[in-house]
Amino acid sequence: MKLLVRQFLLFILACSFSLADAADPVAFLSDMKGEVKIDGAARPPLLSELSGGQRLAVGRDSQASVMYIASGKEYVLKGPAEYVVNNTEVAGTSGTPPVTRSTEWRANGKVLVQVAQSSAASVRMRSVAPPKRDPEPRLTFPTDGAVATLQPRFAWRPEGDKEPGEFVLLVAGQEKPVHKGKSVGGSYRLPAKLKPETEYAWMVTVAGSEIGNGRFRTLSNEALHQVEKRRPASRSEFSDRLLFTLMLHEMGAHQEAKESWARLAKERSDLPELSALAQ
Repeated sequence: MKLLVRQFLLFILACSFSLADAADPVAFLSDMKGEVKIDGAARPPLLSELSGGQRLAVGRDSQASVMYIASGKEYVLKGPAEYVVNNTEVAGTSGTPPVTRSTEWRANGKVLVQVAQSSAASVRMRSVAPPKRDPEPRLTFPTDGAVATLQPRFAWRPEGDKEPGEFVLLVAGQEKPVHKGKSVGGSYRLPAKLKPETEYAWMVTVAGSEIGNGRFRTLSNEALHQVEKRRPASRSEFSDRLLFTLMLHEMGAHQEAKESWARLAKERSDLPELSALAQ
């Protein structure tokens, strides 16, 4: 009797693991235009994760793109049509068959969840109250996390356009400046490259008053190589530019990712998630 109970429990446990695996996301929505439904629910958010067995309905004159997390293969779905998301491919059940495109992208599942949750929260907050513009002088870039270049353009909001700002850059923890300079207009580009994988501090003073100080770090040589290798052209597929932005986010280059979200949002006003991520 005990043996039968044990075998039954093992069977239930195996089934539960099997169901959990089946529910694991295998793909995500990398683009959509018009009327798109997942399992009958209207208007899924961009970057929604998809599990094997889920069904997509794409309306007339509408389109969706599904990219697989493991393979990077992307399926373009055009309506009116219906599709089913299998574990390794999308199959058409009615209407126009899917068009496939192989890519080198491999999305990070954790980053997808983080960005999607941030997008949903930002959309909700924007519907409650729009963000107020801060008019105070302050540093604007880089001030948060990493930078995906060794020659960034530093930017700040000055007191006035004609008042020069005195720029000072240091390696974090050191007192001797790496570079000093002056600039009018609230921006300064270094004449030389920074060191990779190094934390820096910088400050700007205007008319003798410090308007702010910030810290940032440069990426490793390997990460910088990946950024330049994967950087898409301005006319690349929308999903390529979307995935590049996600890569910047994953590397910790959050401000550059926000700038990229803003460019995508300007191009695609039909996707409010992009504007929310640019905030």
